[in-house]
Amino acid sequence: MNQDHVNGAIDKLVGGVKRAAGDLTGNTHLQVEGMAQQVKGNLESTLGNARDVVRDANDRNKVEHDPTV
Repeated sequence: MNQDHVNGAIDKLVGGVKRAAGDLTGNTHLQVEGMAQQVKGNLESTLGNARDVVRDANDRNKVEHDPTV
């Protein structure tokens, strides 16, 4: 887990709350703002996953090619 995952989770949560508040109050602007923040959270989580994959691949590559191992 990295900071992108944390930020993504926070944005998804806050966006969901904003969207729900917009639904309850009939505030379309708040609904759209919440949806946009949820999308941002999803993108941050995806970026975090990509960073994890690259980090793991680099870690495996170092072990496989380390002459001291």
